[in-house]
Amino acid sequence: MTLAYETVSENRSFGGTQGVYKHKSQTTGTEMTFAIYLPPDAQHRKVPVLWYLSGLTCTHENAMTKAGAQEWAAEAGIAVIFPDTSPRGEGVANDDAYDLGQGAGFYVDATESPWSPHFKMWHYITHELPELVFGNFPLDRDAQGITGHSMGGHGALTIAMTFPERYRSVSAFAPIANPSKSDWGRKQFTAYLGSDESKWQAHDSTVLMRERGYPGEILIDQGASDQFLDLLKPEALAEAMAARRQPGVFRMQEGYDHSYYFVQTFMGDHIQWHAERLG
Repeated sequence: MTLAYETVSENRSFGGTQGVYKHKSQTTGTEMTFAIYLPPDAQHRKVPVLWYLSGLTCTHENAMTKAGAQEWAAEAGIAVIFPDTSPRGEGVANDDAYDLGQGAGFYVDATESPWSPHFKMWHYITHELPELVFGNFPLDRDAQGITGHSMGGHGALTIAMTFPERYRSVSAFAPIANPSKSDWGRKQFTAYLGSDESKWQAHDSTVLMRERGYPGEILIDQGASDQFLDLLKPEALAEAMAARRQPGVFRMQEGYDHSYYFVQTFMGDHIQWHAERLG
């Protein structure tokens, strides 16, 4: 079944099209907005897909406008999808803190009140939105990769390790690497999933790395001068990768912080990484 959507805007970019779209989500019970960059090759064939999951406070627009992905994606011939990070709107639960509620969905399906009616970002990202985009755009379902920044890096890693048969490539920029042991995670997991910490483990990339790993290589870039290192806990994931002998690259980038200047700098490397693995 082809799911309906509306076009918000479409702009020419590096020979391709940067589009923004919205639809009524059955999963979240709200209107959701997402963006897709289609490279020039999409005019002639189905193209590989890179999902980009954004971090705390972000909408679909942050990475779309700040990451500098379009030029690299056009050259590599892959599409990039930028979903929103949470449900939004009147009647959707929220919190005064920037790291809980709207803009902070953490890519989980909430089971606790008042979040459970709308905060179903795991199902939205892994089921509903894929059905919409693959039913309406010239995208190759068999050539998907996933990446993300911060909270989105957490989402990308946990989703890829949960569905390794779906995502042929995975990378992350400064992921929240061990959320069950961090204030960026414990607070949100308690609110969304409840106090039973056993329910958190499926959404912690360090735990998943220890338990199952990923069948391909993983690329992770982390700024060595990131102001949030104590919250991100990259050392936990690096140790888990080493203990498992996980193939991949974990790079500490000297002098870089948590900002989109960091993401811009290494975006080309990540898109090339995915393009090589997606064919």
